[in-house]
Amino acid sequence: MFYNYDWTGVSISEFIDILNKYLVWYNEKRIKISLANISPREYQQKLELIV
Repeated sequence: MFYNYDWTGVSISEFIDILNKYLVWYNEKRIKISLANISPREYQQKLELIV
């Protein structure tokens, strides 16, 4: 996310929005091979750790 990106002209609030969207994707939506090709959120739901 951070590498090879020119942050010139990006306000702090815009950066925070971009960072929050990235963190949601990374922690909840990305597909992981080590989790049987499902997202971390789907894996937690499968184990009934979250609703």
